[in-house]
Amino acid sequence: MKIAVLFGGASAERDVSVASGVQVARGLLEAGHEVLAFDTARGALSFTEQQRLLDAGVAPVPPARENLPASATTAALVTGKELREADVVFLALHGGTGEDGTIQAFLDLAGIPYTGSGHLGSANAMDKDIAKRLFRAAGVPTPEWLMAPGEPAEVGLRLGYPVVVKPNKQGSTIGLSIVAHPAELAAAIELARRYDDEVMVERYIEGREFTVGILQDRALAVGEIIPHNGEIFDYESKYQAGGAREIFPADLTPDETTAVQQLALKAHRALKLRDYSRVDFRRDGQGNFWCLEVNTLPGMTATSLLPQSAQAVGIGFPDLCDRICRLAVERAP
Repeated sequence: MKIAVLFGGASAERDVSVASGVQVARGLLEAGHEVLAFDTARGALSFTEQQRLLDAGVAPVPPARENLPASATTAALVTGKELREADVVFLALHGGTGEDGTIQAFLDLAGIPYTGSGHLGSANAMDKDIAKRLFRAAGVPTPEWLMAPGEPAEVGLRLGYPVVVKPNKQGSTIGLSIVAHPAELAAAIELARRYDDEVMVERYIEGREFTVGILQDRALAVGEIIPHNGEIFDYESKYQAGGAREIFPADLTPDETTAVQQLALKAHRALKLRDYSRVDFRRDGQGNFWCLEVNTLPGMTATSLLPQSAQAVGIGFPDLCDRICRLAVERAP
């Protein structure tokens, strides 16, 4: 197949998207496909340019908004010959219009096959408030929450401290804070507002952190994430070497594994997702699993969580990339 891998974007997750896109391109080449690596800010990239980006890696902090390169408009991307000539577009974008359903809607209108969820599912998952409402309706436990502004006393009464404060539509834990005292709430909300106009305040679940990959309506291996610095699997822990210990399969009983896998599938289906996703959980001291969010375009480097989840059930990285593309092609009219 001729596959265009689309990555970069102009969101705070640009560096992560570049890392995903370049490695996906390599994986698809290894699987025997003709691959075009396309950065939304720079256009088609040569192998040497891809290697330069790969060597640069992901910085310990996300890029500042003023340092992000200008990205081609969504309309320009979907009308350009690079994407139109491909058999399928592999979306390796993270955050922003690449993950919120915008580019998915444009690709649908243009009749261009693409990987992952459609525009509605993408929008459902990106908006954490909507996602949690759908989790609740589907019987998937999720921590209690409210949307800012919230007075410190109201937060204490409804949620109790500590709480998690985060942008409503943002990934990679960017702009996220744990607030232990009411006096810290306003500053945390202000930080989150740098990345999104809407801010969520959520009950903090103390306990272990787990993730479940989903592929073709099947739950893959459950993984446990143990950050080495602090209680949260934050941006630095995610993308810097040695930031966390990631265990696949997780140390759970067979019954516990089945329970969280079933919840992951329910969450995936509740948001009307397709093909693949990654579902994140916290488990409290009483053994209850709480769904935090679902990632429709999770990190796709060879050592990212979804590929590790797949690898643990015998699906290697090139094979995973190939399967995701074939699901999109099979769906195309």
